[in-house]
Parts: sequence; structure tokens; C-alpha cells
Amino acid sequence: MKATDAATASTHEQQVLRLARKRTLLRARDVTQHGLPTIALTRLVQAGKLERAGRGLYSLPDAPISEHRSLAEVSVRVPKGVVCLLSALEVHEIGTQAPFEVWIAIPQHMVSPRLDRPAIRVVRMSDAALTDAVDRLKIDGVAVPVFNAARTVVDCFRFRNKIGLDVALEALREGWRLHKFTLDDLWRHAQRGRVANVMRPYIEAITS
Repeated sequence: MKATDAATASTHEQQVLRLARKRTLLRARDVTQHGLPTIALTRLVQAGKLERAGRGLYSLPDAPISEHRSLAEVSVRVPKGVVCLLSALEVHEIGTQAPFEVWIAIPQHMVSPRLDRPAIRVVRMSDAALTDAVDRLKIDGVAVPVFNAARTVVDCFRFRNKIGLDVALEALREGWRLHKFTLDDLWRHAQRGRVANVMRPYIEAITS
């Protein structure tokens, strides 16, 4: 490699490292969007200055990793998705569920994402449903969309055939006990989700 080529490569690598320090999880597309060659990523991995965090994802070797890193990885790779159901329960610290898959809600007509890891479980929702009651939580430098606690509990009843009524009931009881939502919020989302009649006896039981 000529001296000028080596100097250029070194400059590119330094620019990539600066991006990695800002983003925690760096995508290959972030590099190309900044006009930098992706070969710089390969060189930095070989030099031990970057690590592969997943397909097309990179991070600094000493970057802090949170317990919810998998949610950040999925959010980066499925930008139209919203963390839901069991994964959202875990984020909100409601119940005892510890899913090995990331539960993600996506638009109804979107092609299912293909991720080698982490494993995902897809739930399809309307565009309107995907924008209702969404919190954006900062996880490893990534703004991860997650349905709020009240909406998540209601969704557990909406999708009780997927996750089980026992899980939905536990989420309702524990969420209420831990003051994760108000009764008004719960009823509003139950009505929007058309499960108010299903939830009514259970809500009355825990609030009476």
C-alpha cells in the first residue's frame, strides 16, 4: 500500500471510530451515508478496534452493554417496528416473563424481517396502532420505540391467544400493583383495542 493510500485509509478509520463513539451501535449504512468505505469497518474489526455486534452492526470493544442490548439491535435493523408484548413487559419490569426472542410489532403488509440474531417474534398491527402510546427509550445510545405499560397490558389481552391468558392476567395484576399505569389509561386503551368487555371483570377484581 502506498503511503498516500495508507494515510487515506487511516483517516477513514479515524472517522469511522468517531462515528462509533457517537452512536454506540454503528450500522454499515451509517458509514456509507457519511461517504466512507465499509472496508474501514473490516480493517477496524481485524485490528480489534471494533467488534461485530450483529449482522451489519458494529460497536466499540469497551462500549457499555445494557441488559436490553438485543432490543437496540432489533430497533436499528427494523426501524418501522415497535417493541411489544413480552419484550415490552420486561422493559417495564412487569411480571416474570423473560423472553428469549424480541417481540416486535410491524406494519401489516411489511415483509417479515430476516435477522440471524437476535431472534425475533413478529406481531402485525395497523399503522394507527403502531403510533399509539409509544415511548422512546434510550438503550445503548439508540432511541428504541416501546409501547407504554398500559398499552402493553391491553395488548397482552388482545393477543392472549399468542401469549396465554395467564400471562395477560399476571401483567394486569403486577402492573396495577406496581402503579405502572392509571385506571383511566388502561380503560382508554382497552376500548381502543376492543377488549374492554374481555378485561372488565379482571379490572374490577383488582380495583374493587
